[in-house]
Amino acid sequence: MPMTIAMKSDTQLQQDVLRELKWDPHVRETEVGVQVREGVVTLTGQVDSYAKKIAAAEASHRVAGVLDVANDLVVKLPGYGPKSDSEIAENVRQALRYDAFVPEQSIRSTVASGIVTLEGTVATWSQREDAGIVVSRLSGVGGVVNRISVEGPSADPSAIRSAIESALDRRAEREAKKISVALKDGTVTLSGTVRSWGERRAVERAASFAPGVKRIESRLVLDPYS
Repeated sequence: MPMTIAMKSDTQLQQDVLRELKWDPHVRETEVGVQVREGVVTLTGQVDSYAKKIAAAEASHRVAGVLDVANDLVVKLPGYGPKSDSEIAENVRQALRYDAFVPEQSIRSTVASGIVTLEGTVATWSQREDAGIVVSRLSGVGGVVNRISVEGPSADPSAIRSAIESALDRRAEREAKKISVALKDGTVTLSGTVRSWGERRAVERAASFAPGVKRIESRLVLDPYS
């Protein structure tokens, strides 16, 4: 018989999110206000780095029962000794250069008021994602706009679909047959129902490694009680 999972109240979800934020070493829970309405979490407050803003959202998504997160956290960089755009640009280049998974010579950046815009061309969607993650963690960065395009070699659609489904079988928490994979002109559309944010990320990440994938559109629906 399928296991029945009791639904959490908004108050329970709020307390669980606060506990998760307290447990996460990347963010201080005292900086973040948490409101919950019908399973949707809204984060408010002020943090001193873009990395903390992302970490707070990821922590909230890890809580079972959370459906969506509205991240209204404001990034206000420390007033004492703020990094200049030229310093941030140098740090971006160094971070890309030393990351083994990112083809740094194929990526260029523009920094304006602490906001980093990434452009260029890479071979896989996972490389595009990795570049954005690397830059988002740098000190002084107030936000990342990822405009990197994917122009890998063309591949047989059936081969791409097979690679994705094999990866889902290995990595996702549910069988690949419960996730629909549609492919058109290198764009993969994922649909179906997943039980957790972690499962959703596993599915999306698995698809990002498939050769020939130029874009991923995720229409996965989060339903922890399915």
